[in-house]
Amino acid sequence: MTASYSRTIGVFDSGVGGLSVLHHIRQALPDAHLLYVADSGHVPYGDKPPEYIEARSLAISRFLIEQGADAIVIACNTATAAAATMLRNRFSLPIVAMEPAVKPAVAATRSGVVGVLATVGTLESARFAALLEKYAGEIEIVTQGCPGLVEQVEQGELNAAKTRELIACYTAPLLARGVDTLILGCTHYPFLAPLIREVVGREITLVDTGEAVARQLQRRLQTELPKLASGKASVQFWSSGDAQQANRIISILWGGTAAVQCLPQSIATGVAA
Repeated sequence: MTASYSRTIGVFDSGVGGLSVLHHIRQALPDAHLLYVADSGHVPYGDKPPEYIEARSLAISRFLIEQGADAIVIACNTATAAAATMLRNRFSLPIVAMEPAVKPAVAATRSGVVGVLATVGTLESARFAALLEKYAGEIEIVTQGCPGLVEQVEQGELNAAKTRELIACYTAPLLARGVDTLILGCTHYPFLAPLIREVVGREITLVDTGEAVARQLQRRLQTELPKLASGKASVQFWSSGDAQQANRIISILWGGTAAVQCLPQSIATGVAA
Protein backbone atom coordinates (compact mmCIF):
# COMPACT_ATOMS: atom_id res chain seq x y z
CA MET A 1 0.00 0.00 0.00
CA THR A 2 1.36 3.45 -0.88
CA ALA A 3 2.27 5.55 2.14
CA SER A 4 1.00 9.13 2.36
CA TYR A 5 3.57 11.74 3.33
CA SER A 6 3.39 15.49 3.00
CA ARG A 7 7.13 15.71 3.61
CA THR A 8 9.18 17.97 1.35
CA ILE A 9 11.65 16.10 -0.85
CA GLY A 10 14.55 17.87 -2.55
CA VAL A 11 15.86 16.24 -5.73
CA PHE A 12 18.72 17.34 -7.96
CA ASP A 13 20.59 16.24 -11.05
CA SER A 14 23.14 17.66 -13.47
CA GLY A 15 20.17 18.50 -15.67
CA VAL A 16 16.73 17.15 -16.53
CA GLY A 17 17.58 13.43 -16.37
CA GLY A 18 16.61 13.16 -12.71
CA LEU A 19 13.00 13.76 -13.75
CA SER A 20 12.96 10.03 -14.55
CA VAL A 21 13.54 9.46 -10.81
CA LEU A 22 11.08 12.21 -9.83
CA HIS A 23 8.29 10.35 -11.67
CA HIS A 24 8.92 7.26 -9.50
CA ILE A 25 9.04 9.39 -6.33
CA ARG A 26 5.68 10.95 -7.19
CA GLN A 27 4.15 7.48 -7.65
CA ALA A 28 5.57 6.22 -4.34
CA LEU A 29 4.79 9.41 -2.39
CA PRO A 30 1.71 11.00 -3.99
CA ASP A 31 1.27 13.61 -1.22
CA ALA A 32 4.87 14.77 -1.03
CA HIS A 33 6.00 18.29 -1.85
CA LEU A 34 8.70 17.88 -4.50
CA LEU A 35 11.52 20.35 -5.14
CA TYR A 36 13.65 19.70 -8.23
CA VAL A 37 16.86 21.43 -9.30
CA ALA A 38 18.20 20.88 -12.81
CA ASP A 39 21.81 22.06 -12.84
CA SER A 40 21.67 22.43 -16.61
CA GLY A 41 24.03 25.39 -16.56
CA HIS A 42 26.77 22.93 -15.60
CA VAL A 43 25.69 19.83 -17.55
CA PRO A 44 27.11 17.29 -18.11
CA TYR A 45 28.71 16.30 -14.79
CA GLY A 46 30.29 13.26 -16.44
CA ASP A 47 33.30 15.16 -17.78
CA LYS A 48 33.84 17.38 -14.70
CA PRO A 49 36.42 16.80 -11.93
CA PRO A 50 35.02 15.18 -8.75
CA GLU A 51 35.86 18.31 -6.74
CA TYR A 52 33.74 20.43 -9.06
CA ILE A 53 30.78 18.05 -8.75
CA GLU A 54 31.17 17.99 -4.96
CA ALA A 55 30.99 21.77 -4.86
CA ARG A 56 27.90 21.90 -7.11
CA SER A 57 26.18 19.19 -5.06
CA LEU A 58 26.89 21.02 -1.81
CA ALA A 59 25.62 24.37 -3.11
CA ILE A 60 22.41 22.83 -4.47
CA SER A 61 21.77 20.72 -1.36
CA ARG A 62 22.11 23.80 0.84
CA PHE A 63 19.63 25.61 -1.39
CA LEU A 64 17.11 22.73 -1.21
CA ILE A 65 17.41 22.58 2.57
CA GLU A 66 16.79 26.35 2.72
CA GLN A 67 13.60 25.71 0.70
CA GLY A 68 12.42 23.29 3.41
CA ALA A 69 13.60 19.89 2.16
CA ASP A 70 13.23 17.12 4.76
CA ALA A 71 15.25 14.69 2.61
CA ILE A 72 17.56 14.95 -0.40
CA VAL A 73 17.67 12.62 -3.39
CA ILE A 74 20.81 12.75 -5.53
CA ALA A 75 19.15 11.79 -8.82
CA CYS A 76 22.46 11.50 -10.65
CA ASN A 77 24.90 8.58 -10.73
CA THR A 78 27.91 10.83 -11.31
CA ALA A 79 27.01 13.16 -8.41
CA THR A 80 26.41 10.13 -6.19
CA ALA A 81 29.91 8.82 -6.94
CA ALA A 82 31.53 12.20 -6.32
CA ALA A 83 29.48 13.70 -3.50
CA ALA A 84 27.17 11.29 -1.62
CA THR A 85 29.63 10.54 1.18
CA MET A 86 30.49 14.21 1.64
CA LEU A 87 26.83 15.26 1.77
CA ARG A 88 26.01 12.57 4.32
CA ASN A 89 28.88 13.80 6.47
CA ARG A 90 27.68 17.40 6.20
CA PHE A 91 23.94 16.99 6.77
CA SER A 92 21.87 14.93 9.20
CA LEU A 93 18.72 14.64 7.07
CA PRO A 94 18.10 11.50 4.95
CA ILE A 95 20.15 11.55 1.73
CA VAL A 96 19.23 8.92 -0.85
CA ALA A 97 21.63 8.33 -3.71
CA MET A 98 21.87 6.45 -6.99
CA GLU A 99 24.07 3.66 -8.22
CA PRO A 100 23.91 1.62 -11.42
CA ALA A 101 21.51 -1.30 -10.92
CA VAL A 102 24.05 -4.11 -11.09
CA LYS A 103 22.25 -6.36 -8.59
CA PRO A 104 18.92 -6.55 -10.51
CA ALA A 105 20.84 -6.88 -13.78
CA VAL A 106 22.71 -9.88 -12.37
CA ALA A 107 19.35 -11.42 -11.53
CA ALA A 108 17.93 -10.65 -14.98
CA THR A 109 20.75 -11.83 -17.28
CA ARG A 110 20.47 -15.17 -19.04
CA SER A 111 23.72 -15.00 -21.00
CA GLY A 112 25.81 -14.02 -18.00
CA VAL A 113 26.97 -10.83 -19.75
CA VAL A 114 25.65 -7.43 -18.62
CA GLY A 115 26.34 -4.09 -20.30
CA VAL A 116 26.49 -0.73 -18.56
CA LEU A 117 25.76 2.52 -20.40
CA ALA A 118 26.96 5.44 -18.27
CA THR A 119 28.88 8.69 -18.20
CA VAL A 120 32.66 8.57 -18.08
CA GLY A 121 32.54 10.12 -14.59
CA THR A 122 30.43 7.28 -13.25
CA LEU A 123 32.51 4.56 -14.86
CA GLU A 124 35.79 6.02 -13.54
CA SER A 125 34.57 6.45 -9.96
CA ALA A 126 35.85 4.40 -7.02
CA ARG A 127 32.25 3.75 -6.01
CA PHE A 128 31.48 2.07 -9.32
CA ALA A 129 34.74 0.11 -9.22
CA ALA A 130 33.73 -1.30 -5.84
CA LEU A 131 30.31 -2.21 -7.21
CA LEU A 132 31.88 -4.07 -10.13
CA GLU A 133 34.27 -5.91 -7.84
CA LYS A 134 31.37 -7.07 -5.68
CA TYR A 135 29.73 -8.87 -8.63
CA ALA A 136 32.82 -9.68 -10.71
CA GLY A 137 32.78 -13.36 -9.84
CA GLU A 138 29.15 -13.90 -10.84
CA ILE A 139 28.88 -12.39 -14.31
CA GLU A 140 30.83 -10.52 -16.97
CA ILE A 141 30.15 -6.78 -16.88
CA VAL A 142 31.02 -4.74 -19.97
CA THR A 143 31.02 -0.95 -19.59
CA GLN A 144 30.52 1.76 -22.19
CA GLY A 145 30.93 5.51 -21.72
CA CYS A 146 28.38 7.51 -23.70
CA PRO A 147 29.57 11.07 -24.39
CA GLY A 148 26.86 13.18 -25.99
CA LEU A 149 23.75 11.28 -24.87
CA VAL A 150 23.10 13.53 -21.86
CA GLU A 151 23.30 16.58 -24.09
CA GLN A 152 20.77 15.07 -26.52
CA VAL A 153 18.25 14.61 -23.70
CA GLU A 154 18.95 18.13 -22.40
CA GLN A 155 18.05 19.46 -25.85
CA GLY A 156 14.90 17.34 -26.06
CA GLU A 157 16.30 15.37 -29.02
CA LEU A 158 14.83 12.08 -27.83
CA ASN A 159 14.16 10.70 -31.32
CA ALA A 160 16.69 12.57 -33.42
CA ALA A 161 18.86 10.85 -36.01
CA LYS A 162 22.00 11.91 -34.12
CA THR A 163 20.66 10.35 -30.92
CA ARG A 164 19.96 7.08 -32.73
CA GLU A 165 23.44 7.11 -34.24
CA LEU A 166 25.05 7.59 -30.82
CA ILE A 167 22.98 4.79 -29.29
CA ALA A 168 23.86 2.44 -32.15
CA CYS A 169 27.55 3.32 -31.80
CA TYR A 170 27.61 2.73 -28.04
CA THR A 171 25.50 -0.44 -27.94
CA ALA A 172 27.09 -2.26 -30.91
CA PRO A 173 30.25 -3.38 -29.04
CA LEU A 174 28.18 -4.51 -26.07
CA LEU A 175 25.87 -6.60 -28.24
CA ALA A 176 28.92 -8.08 -29.96
CA ARG A 177 30.14 -9.25 -26.53
CA GLY A 178 26.88 -11.15 -25.94
CA VAL A 179 25.15 -8.70 -23.61
CA ASP A 180 21.49 -9.53 -23.02
CA THR A 181 20.89 -6.99 -20.22
CA LEU A 182 21.67 -3.27 -20.38
CA ILE A 183 21.94 -1.09 -17.29
CA LEU A 184 20.89 2.51 -17.96
CA GLY A 185 23.56 3.98 -15.69
CA CYS A 186 22.55 7.62 -16.01
CA THR A 187 19.19 9.12 -15.04
CA HIS A 188 18.96 10.82 -18.45
CA TYR A 189 18.96 7.49 -20.27
CA PRO A 190 15.48 6.18 -19.30
CA PHE A 191 14.06 8.97 -21.47
CA LEU A 192 15.89 7.31 -24.36
CA ALA A 193 14.63 3.81 -23.50
CA PRO A 194 12.10 3.62 -26.39
CA LEU A 195 14.83 4.54 -28.89
CA ILE A 196 17.36 2.21 -27.25
CA ARG A 197 14.76 -0.55 -27.49
CA GLU A 198 14.32 0.13 -31.22
CA VAL A 199 18.08 -0.06 -31.76
CA VAL A 200 18.94 -3.13 -29.64
CA GLY A 201 15.74 -5.15 -30.06
CA ARG A 202 13.06 -6.34 -27.70
CA GLU A 203 15.04 -9.36 -26.48
CA ILE A 204 17.46 -7.12 -24.55
CA THR A 205 16.44 -6.32 -20.96
CA LEU A 206 16.79 -2.66 -19.95
CA VAL A 207 17.36 -1.87 -16.27
CA ASP A 208 17.21 1.51 -14.50
CA THR A 209 17.18 2.38 -10.80
CA GLY A 210 14.55 5.10 -10.46
CA GLU A 211 11.92 2.85 -8.89
CA ALA A 212 14.41 1.36 -6.42
CA VAL A 213 15.50 4.85 -5.35
CA ALA A 214 11.88 5.86 -4.72
CA ARG A 215 11.34 2.74 -2.58
CA GLN A 216 14.51 3.46 -0.60
CA LEU A 217 13.36 7.04 -0.01
CA GLN A 218 10.00 5.78 1.20
CA ARG A 219 11.70 3.38 3.64
CA ARG A 220 13.99 6.11 4.96
CA LEU A 221 11.07 8.46 5.58
CA GLN A 222 9.11 5.77 7.39
CA THR A 223 12.10 4.86 9.55
CA GLU A 224 13.61 8.25 10.29
CA LEU A 225 10.90 10.90 10.11
CA PRO A 226 7.46 11.15 11.76
CA LYS A 227 4.53 10.79 9.40
CA LEU A 228 2.67 14.04 8.77
CA ALA A 229 -0.95 14.56 7.80
CA SER A 230 -1.52 14.29 4.07
CA GLY A 231 -1.35 17.54 2.20
CA LYS A 232 -1.89 18.74 -1.33
CA ALA A 233 0.87 17.46 -3.59
CA SER A 234 3.00 20.10 -5.26
CA VAL A 235 6.14 20.32 -7.36
CA GLN A 236 8.56 23.20 -7.91
CA PHE A 237 11.34 23.35 -10.47
CA TRP A 238 14.54 25.38 -10.65
CA SER A 239 17.27 25.44 -13.27
CA SER A 240 20.74 26.97 -13.50
CA GLY A 241 20.44 26.94 -17.30
CA ASP A 242 18.43 28.92 -19.82
CA ALA A 243 14.94 29.44 -18.35
CA GLN A 244 13.06 29.24 -21.65
CA GLN A 245 14.81 26.02 -22.63
CA ALA A 246 14.24 24.58 -19.15
CA ASN A 247 10.52 25.32 -19.32
CA ARG A 248 10.23 23.62 -22.69
CA ILE A 249 12.21 20.47 -21.86
CA ILE A 250 10.94 19.96 -18.32
CA SER A 251 7.33 20.39 -19.47
CA ILE A 252 7.90 17.65 -22.08
CA LEU A 253 9.65 15.22 -19.75
CA TRP A 254 7.46 15.84 -16.69
CA GLY A 255 4.30 15.54 -18.76
CA GLY A 256 2.65 18.85 -17.94
CA THR A 257 3.27 22.58 -17.91
CA ALA A 258 6.21 23.36 -15.66
CA ALA A 259 6.86 26.84 -14.30
CA VAL A 260 10.64 26.64 -13.96
CA GLN A 261 12.32 29.22 -11.75
CA CYS A 262 15.89 30.40 -12.14
CA LEU A 263 18.27 29.46 -9.36
CA PRO A 264 19.65 32.47 -7.48
CA GLN A 265 22.60 33.82 -9.45
CA SER A 266 25.14 33.07 -6.73
CA ILE A 267 24.17 29.37 -6.82
CA ALA A 268 23.57 29.14 -10.56
CA THR A 269 27.00 30.43 -11.52
CA GLY A 270 29.14 29.66 -8.50
CA VAL A 271 30.15 26.74 -6.33
CA ALA A 272 30.04 26.18 -2.60
CA ALA A 273 32.99 27.02 -0.41
